[in-house]
Amino acid sequence: MALFNEKKRGFLAGLFSGMSKVDEDFLDELEEKLILADAGVEVAEYAAEELRNARGVKGEEAIREKLADILTAKMEEAGTDGLNLTTKPSVIVMVGVNGVGKTTTIGKLAGYFHWQGKKVLLAAADTFRAAASEQLGIWAERTGADIVRHGEGGDPGAVVFDACSAAKARGTDIVIVDTAGRLHNKQNLMNELTKITKIVARELPDAACEVLLVLDATTGQNGLIQAEQFARAAGITGIVLTKLDGTAKGGVVFAIAERLGVPVKLVGVGEGVDDLTPFDAREFAEAMLQ
Repeated sequence: MALFNEKKRGFLAGLFSGMSKVDEDFLDELEEKLILADAGVEVAEYAAEELRNARGVKGEEAIREKLADILTAKMEEAGTDGLNLTTKPSVIVMVGVNGVGKTTTIGKLAGYFHWQGKKVLLAAADTFRAAASEQLGIWAERTGADIVRHGEGGDPGAVVFDACSAAKARGTDIVIVDTAGRLHNKQNLMNELTKITKIVARELPDAACEVLLVLDATTGQNGLIQAEQFARAAGITGIVLTKLDGTAKGGVVFAIAERLGVPVKLVGVGEGVDDLTPFDAREFAEAMLQ
């Protein structure tokens, strides 16, 4: 699966053309490209310094391989575990601002788990956006998932409470909670998100619970700001990076790992139901360098 669109090659592509050794000109260019790709100054300086200190690395392929090692290790500092879905039921709470592809990602996840033979329940806790419940209902029909929903303008906490009760009664394997696409700087909405996660913890105290922040890869450093705010409100356990096929950047992965220590767990690389894949740090690093 291609992580970057063919017309938008990896954001470090072309860096190694014709080179045979690491010199200061190369390291300066490396830092510049990483910063422009939204990786952040700290990560750019770290990568350059690690490569500068590497001994006996010569030739284009050897340098490329060493840089891939360095960047992979940086991403893996935030963790390498996949989704924790070890209990029945397990819960995934999806959070994020409007327009990042959150509901579509929920549909893709529901389909993926359904094909694995899992019983999935969707909780339509986005009661603010017009037709949000209907959109989630369409995904439920497509993927064979159950759904719990209330009327538009209802209490999202009540939806989550009912979904937790239904999951216990129906022998559900995985509950996926859709939340309103909220602006990270709107404190009242962030407080509501905190309430939702508390209800899950109270009603399903033994359940494995993932809180996944969906980020649009094209938003760059603004994605880092979002991640910091959501981490405080909801204790996010992982990132879903969408629209990676629509950008030549994606360096915010490094910035999030550096600043928050939160791993990217899934990446979306297209509109198809199969275009959601577990994040692999090594594959990502190598794709950037192609």
